[in-house]
Amino acid sequence: MDARGPEAPGGRALRDAAENLLQELQEHFQALTATLNLRMEEMGNRIEDLQKNVNDLMVQAGIENSVKEQMLKT
Repeated sequence: MDARGPEAPGGRALRDAAENLLQELQEHFQALTATLNLRMEEMGNRIEDLQKNVNDLMVQAGIENSVKEQMLKT
């Protein structure tokens, strides 16, 4: 017996159920966190690819220097 005193009938079962629920919630949260991190990394890679493609198109169109000049002026 611990320092909390005697348990009410069903108290242990309730505590165990609560602990199980919290464990399941923690596992679910960790899985969601991993999924979100993966998706954010994928989105970051896509954005980098998009930036590279836009820069390549700007170079091909010959407007890269004029855009850089405008950015420096502002």
